[in-house]
Amino acid sequence: MRHSIRAILAGTAAVLAAGGAQAETLRLLTWGSYAPEEVIQMFEEANPDIDVEVTYSNNEEMIAKLRATGGTGYDLAQPSHDRIYAAQVEYNIYKPLDLSKIDTSVMTPNLLEGVKANTTLDGEVYAVPHQWGTSGIMANTAEAPDATGWADLCDEKYKGRTSMRLRRTILLGTAYAMGMDPFALYDDTEAYQDMLDKVTEKLIACKDIIKTYWTGGDDLSALMLSGEVIVSETWDSTAFKIYNENQDIVFVPPETGALAWIDTFAIPRGGEADDAAYKWINFVMQPEIVQLMSASTGAIAAVPNGIDLLPEDKRAAVQAAFDEEDIANLKFFANIPPGLEDMEGIALERIKAASN
Repeated sequence: MRHSIRAILAGTAAVLAAGGAQAETLRLLTWGSYAPEEVIQMFEEANPDIDVEVTYSNNEEMIAKLRATGGTGYDLAQPSHDRIYAAQVEYNIYKPLDLSKIDTSVMTPNLLEGVKANTTLDGEVYAVPHQWGTSGIMANTAEAPDATGWADLCDEKYKGRTSMRLRRTILLGTAYAMGMDPFALYDDTEAYQDMLDKVTEKLIACKDIIKTYWTGGDDLSALMLSGEVIVSETWDSTAFKIYNENQDIVFVPPETGALAWIDTFAIPRGGEADDAAYKWINFVMQPEIVQLMSASTGAIAAVPNGIDLLPEDKRAAVQAAFDEEDIANLKFFANIPPGLEDMEGIALERIKAASN
């Protein structure tokens, strides 16, 4: 009898324990639209023991958040490929990837090798590619048919109808427009500062031309679709997303070359759900999920048929924007040496503080 009671109590305890068990939480630190609700639901259905929690951010904020916490608080981050090496050297905020847990065979080989080369420290790889795209300008060709590059943002003929985002991309793009190659100056701090000073003065003078500074893709889309702005700095994905609503608005790869980025998967040093993170990486690189993700982001997945997996309207927008010469002229962001972002931050603050 005593044995039977013990067995009943043990069984009851097991049932209660199982019923009270909490799902593991995967904490994503990623870009807006990089974790669409439909994809999260499908992932959680496929992995009922994992709940997904999303924090939307950008490159600067991702690094700042992980730096402030010593790489804790998140289990998977998505910085761009050029924002990992220096951040890891300076702040030690990521952990090496276990590539045996990632199906890298589905990734575009040159993008995979490029990201691995950019993010390898002491023989360890810290990131793999997810999606890629470019930064340049978009123009309403009905009103600005001659727009060709970064310099148009500060052209008097478009006064009060241009926009840009005050982040490092506009510093680099303006440098190219002024005949300088910022990436070639990365190893010369004095020369880089001289370039920043020239670009800063140009962008301060440009404040009389600019209608407004956008902060996110939704802001920019509203400005372009309303006609308030006819030429703007942009991510190509934002232009691709609104092309279907107004086919006069197209992405224009600057004549000096569009700036190309690859957003990655990286695991923070204090991440507590590595297995869940690897499951997410493999899940979202499946063709059917790539289609859903690209419909949300407008960016191109780092898989061999990434453009073909874009929704039809976005695929048409890519084809309207790029030809083979534009692709060959891409300027991929180079790894940022430690300290340069602080210099750029000061330049951006000077521009913000300057009066019109």
